[in-house]
Parts: sequence; C-alpha cells; structure tokens
Amino acid sequence: MRVGTIDIGTNTVLLLVAAKVDGTVVAIEEHMTITRLGQGVDKTRKLAADAIARTTECLARYAAHTKRAGVEKMDIVGTSAMRDAEGGGAIVEACRDLFGVPARVLGGDEEAQVTFRGALSGIRGLSGEVAVFDIGGGSTEIVVGGRGIAAKFSRSFDVGSVRMTERVGPADPPSEGDLARLRELAETLLEGAPKVAATTDLVGIAGTMTTIAAVHMGLTTYDGARVHGATLTADEIRDTIAKLARMPLDARGKVAGLEPKRADVIVAGGILATVVLEKLGKTSVRISDRGVRWGLAEALLEG
Repeated sequence: MRVGTIDIGTNTVLLLVAAKVDGTVVAIEEHMTITRLGQGVDKTRKLAADAIARTTECLARYAAHTKRAGVEKMDIVGTSAMRDAEGGGAIVEACRDLFGVPARVLGGDEEAQVTFRGALSGIRGLSGEVAVFDIGGGSTEIVVGGRGIAAKFSRSFDVGSVRMTERVGPADPPSEGDLARLRELAETLLEGAPKVAATTDLVGIAGTMTTIAAVHMGLTTYDGARVHGATLTADEIRDTIAKLARMPLDARGKVAGLEPKRADVIVAGGILATVVLEKLGKTSVRISDRGVRWGLAEALLEG
C-alpha cells in the first residue's frame, strides 16, 4: 500500500509518498515547495489571499502526483500558520476537494510528538535519550524522549525563521544591530527550553537545518541522502550563518545549497539554531531530512 502525507507549514509545503518495504518505511516520491503561507501572519493574524492562492496551487500539483503514484491513504496537516491565523478554512476545503480528505490543524504539542517520531526515522547510532528540534517558519518544536518512550519534555515555541525576520526587518545585508536583535528575540522566545544531559543525542530537522548542512557541504544539487544523518558542530553553524549574513540577498540566493526563496529567512533561522543548541547545552547536532510527513506516514502504514 502507498500512502501520501502533506505538511503545510508557514514557509514550505512538503509531500511524501511512501510505502513499507521489508518492514521499513521508504520514500517513493518527495516534493518541497516554498509557498510562504505565513507571510505577514505574525502581524495580521490572518492568512493573505495571495499566500492561500500559492498554497492551493501547490496542493493541486501534489494531488496530481499522488494520483499518478497510486496513493490509497492520505493525511494532510497544517502547522503554525494555520494554527495562528484566520483563513485556514480555505486550505482545509481545498484539500477536501483535491484529495478527498480535509487538512487538519495540528496543535503545538501534537506537532512536536509527530516531529519526534519522523525525525528519528532512518538515523543510525542513536541510543538512549534523544532531543529533537524542528525550526519552522512560525514555530520551533523541542521534544526530549527516546524511541518508544513517552516524551519527558515536549513544547512548541512561537518563534521561527519567518516570524523572526518579519519582526526585526533586517537591512540588506543585516547590520550587527539586526543580528543582535535577532539573537535577543530568539533567546527571549525560547525561554523555558531545557538543558539536556551530556549523553543526550541531539537531532535537528526541517529546512533551516538541512539548508545549513547543504551550504556547509557546498552541495550544488541538494542530496537528502548525504544530509540525512550528517553532523554539524555549533561552530560550523555559526560560521556558515556569519558568511551568509555578510552577503546581500541577491548574492545569498546564489550560494550552493541554498534555495533562493529561503535566502531572506536563513540568517534568522540559523541564529535561532545556534540559540537552540546553547539552550540545550549541546555543541553539535545530527541533521535529519525527515520530520512531520514521515511520522504521519509511519502511522498510516501501521493502521
């Protein structure tokens, strides 16, 4: 059986078509589109009409993919932007029309739990306690637990790369003052993040982390197989973001490994990543190319 899962985020819309082969969930197709559904949401608390149109157009393309792939079961979820803003009903109904099932909005705690499950998929060498963080456009989820063990900490924080960028409105390129304000905002909004044990493994997922890894590796073409499971130190993250922050937006969008539509928010996302590591007390992180969509797929294939 083939299943399809879609994660409608603040910045990106992700599609996974998956099946179980020899007891392991494997990807048949994966697609990522930046639609910036959450543009202006932090200020207006309302989804913009053009953002809804971009997202609906993307979903229509994904519906064609799932039909061609022979998907039998679907699960579609919205996260931070659809939680925080009015207007999400249009996306819910568009999914009902296109896929036969409506989108459902994940609460912050549920998003954190699904994120944790999906993030660990396919990463080897993890044992004992694991901390997972997911930097999105509008929120950041942190979960501490273990495989098959109830989480000891799980929380969604209202801070993400798009939200931070819109609040600070940095210059092009950002000034030292802009960078300081981004860091201060991240530190404030992550208040309550736990310091974890020295033996706890740390895994970071989603576009900010996979992009930083791809830029650090100099990948001219994104290769999820190389990124998934790779390790970055806190210093490597800081150095990569410092290099990007010195560039004007046009030049930043041409850097190998960086999707041009993510160029305006990657500096904020990277600063947020460094603050997450500091709050958790870690000096390195494993990168996961998986997340919510993988956790949803595992659940569908178990049912």
